[in-house]
Amino acid sequence: MNKHRYFVLHKPRNMVSQFISADAVPLLGAIDFPFPEGTHAIGRLDKDSEGLLLLTTNKKVTRLLFEGPVPHRRDYLVMVKNRISAERLRLLQEGVSFIAADGLPHHTGPVSVRLVEDPLAEFGIADQRPAHIPSSWLLISLCEGKYHQVRKMVSTVHHRCRRLIRVAIEDILLGDMKPGTVIELSEETFFRLLHIDYDAGAN
Repeated sequence: MNKHRYFVLHKPRNMVSQFISADAVPLLGAIDFPFPEGTHAIGRLDKDSEGLLLLTTNKKVTRLLFEGPVPHRRDYLVMVKNRISAERLRLLQEGVSFIAADGLPHHTGPVSVRLVEDPLAEFGIADQRPAHIPSSWLLISLCEGKYHQVRKMVSTVHHRCRRLIRVAIEDILLGDMKPGTVIELSEETFFRLLHIDYDAGAN
């Protein structure tokens, strides 16, 4: 039996988190890396989002990471239009409500949100915004992942999401990876950094 394999990708913007689609969209197969047959993304980033995407040939990992009894942290670096006030930052931190994809209201509860003054120094992410256009950078940490949740959260406090970059899942960090680059992790390292039960998913 072949061992499963585990990958970390910096997904570029304007690419869907799939290898196959009926739509004419940029796919993961465009990445210059010889992924083995059966590789799939663990969770997704929407087409307009970028950053850390995990891939594996192990079908158990998605369930263990996102559907298990223990929540797992995901960190998002978010650029929003206009300067965010202390009051609106507090509202995000205390929890906001929005309509989820199933049409039902969802409340986030308390969330870790902080301002990032220098995304280049802290995360290696260049600002790219014109100097005359005001914006703010936030680091939002979640243990849940409703469809477009981060975008909906900042929208509830009247800010538009201009850029969304996933920079960490538990202890797997985007670091200085460039868009389109891939690194492979050993099975043991992958499970350890994600804080999931190795014995439950390794076989």
